Amino acid sequence: MRNLQETHLNRARASLRQALSWYGYLRKSGQLSSNPELAGLLKPELEALNSTLNKLDSNVIRIAAFGLVSRGKSAVLNALLGDKILQTGPLNGVTQWPRSVRWQPGGKVLVELIDTPGLDEIEGESRADMAREVVHQADLILFVVSGDITRTEYQALLELRRSQKPLILVFNKIDLYPDTDRGAIYQNLQQLGAGHPEAKPLLPDEIVMVAAEPAAMEVRVEWPDGSVSYEWETPPPQVDELKETILNILNREGRSLLALNALIQARDAEAAIAQKTIDLREQEAEDIIWQFTKYKALAVMLNPIAFLDILGGTVADLALIRALARLYGLPMTSYEAGKILKTILFSSGGLLLGELGSSFLLGLGKTTAAITSGDNPSNISAFAGSAIAQAGIAGYGSYSVGKAAQVYLEKGCTWGQLGASSVIQEILSQVDQNTILYRLRQELGIKY
Repeated sequence: MRNLQETHLNRARASLRQALSWYGYLRKSGQLSSNPELAGLLKPELEALNSTLNKLDSNVIRIAAFGLVSRGKSAVLNALLGDKILQTGPLNGVTQWPRSVRWQPGGKVLVELIDTPGLDEIEGESRADMAREVVHQADLILFVVSGDITRTEYQALLELRRSQKPLILVFNKIDLYPDTDRGAIYQNLQQLGAGHPEAKPLLPDEIVMVAAEPAAMEVRVEWPDGSVSYEWETPPPQVDELKETILNILNREGRSLLALNALIQARDAEAAIAQKTIDLREQEAEDIIWQFTKYKALAVMLNPIAFLDILGGTVADLALIRALARLYGLPMTSYEAGKILKTILFSSGGLLLGELGSSFLLGLGKTTAAITSGDNPSNISAFAGSAIAQAGIAGYGSYSVGKAAQVYLEKGCTWGQLGASSVIQEILSQVDQNTILYRLRQELGIKY
């Protein structure tokens, strides 16, 4: 299992380095320096890729606690730390900003625990947005509840599930419930915590009961002289099960969690780079597509030799794709090439059908019409009709290829060999059923 985790980590590093090397090439080749506006737009994403690679090399796993106000998020983290470092209190919204502390359980794994504001704070929308940004950085999420899930909590849970991060549901304040009520709530949480009514109930590693800051209890004290007094004592936190669950997950799949989160961040950064690049150069791309569309239509219309226009049209489509790739400066992967090839074949197929159709309907193709036009002037009009029809088909096909190239250059930059999306699929295809990552694979709908 450890060897597999190291493989996942190394694959993630290789994917990030490949992405950075490509965009580094763009910088060295002058494509970014010659376009300051584009360089400025892409700077945050390029910095994010560098930061993500550095985080991978540091081997620090980030665990973020989320939940509504007064659910005891800070108290849970304090109990794990064994010290009251994070502020807690009876008022709602004690945690105003995300705070992080280092935790080294067992002296082996280095963890960064992140406390966040409540997701439902009144007039705390900006802080809630900030908390959601923490989700992007987290490798593992603790969603803290203190009883049956409310509608607001359920919506927040669904949103966190959509972040594509492994999640542990923490049922806090169990000391406030009798055993029967506690058991009934636990069963409800097993179903609702899965995030979908039809999903499988949560596994033991995905839901844990704790009492992070138990309520004080009145204790009867009998003294040697026979007198009796009553004192208030606070029981110790009950978080050993949660600590053990986290350690088991980190030992079993911690490096895979690191790799997966890094790849998700890289995929999002690369997708943003592609989107910004395409948006900025939209008009230039449109001009190139229309230019090739007109040239291809004209060449096909004037070409008198049947089926040579198909070959010429395919060459023109490939030239169009290369022109767009140069304009955008985005890598052309095997994923994109394969998708675009289908569009080109469809375009060529349209020309072929147009050639065969004109031959069938007119009794002669362009070649026959051109050859016999001297003997029969009426064939010139037949040639013109056939040529115009095929020019329209060719122009439409070229425009379709150009638009498809735009889409696949934007979406395909994270696919191909060592692409972030490809490596994400590779990692999730190898996870075992008893891992917390397996739930993520199910939620993404990936089947192997």
